[in-house]
Amino acid sequence: MRILLVEDDLPLAQALQQSLQREGFVVNHVANAQMALVSLATPDHDMVILDLGLPDLDGTEVLKNLRANKSSLPVVILTARDSIEAKVVGLDLGADDYLAKPFEMPELLARLRVI
Repeated sequence: MRILLVEDDLPLAQALQQSLQREGFVVNHVANAQMALVSLATPDHDMVILDLGLPDLDGTEVLKNLRANKSSLPVVILTARDSIEAKVVGLDLGADDYLAKPFEMPELLARLRVI
C-alpha cells in the first residue's frame, strides 16, 4: 500500500516513514499542504496520513480539496488537535479516521489495517 504522509515535523515524519516502511508500506512524505495538493493530483497513493497544523495551509483545506474533487482516497488525520470539536470537524469533512498526537504506533497501524 502506498501512503502519502503529510507532516511538517521532520523528526516525526522520518520516524513514521521508517516504521511504516518496516511494516511493508511505501511512504511518500511531503511537509506542507501545497506539496500535498500537487501529490494528490495524481493517483499515486492508496491512502493519506494528514497532519492539520501545516505551515502554509491548514490540513483541513487539503481534505476539503480532496473531497471537493470527489476523491474517495482514505484519509487518516494525525494531529495534535485533540478536542472533540476538532475530531468532529475532521470526520465531518470526510476523514476516514482521526488520531490525536501523541499516539502509539500499534494503534496507528491497526487503524491503517482497518481502512
